[in-house]
Amino acid sequence: MEEELHQLERNDVWTLVPKLEHQSNIGTKWVFKNKLHEQGKVVRNKTRLVT
Repeated sequence: MEEELHQLERNDVWTLVPKLEHQSNIGTKWVFKNKLHEQGKVVRNKTRLVT
């Protein structure tokens, strides 16, 4: 997760702004996926933050 957050910061993907009274927050969640090798062994764990 830390790597994904660093990439988002490095690419200047978002800007954090204060919440206005008449607006609701956007929900986020982490999505995890394992990339598998041809033999079925885990090669890499991928993480993505989605809204």
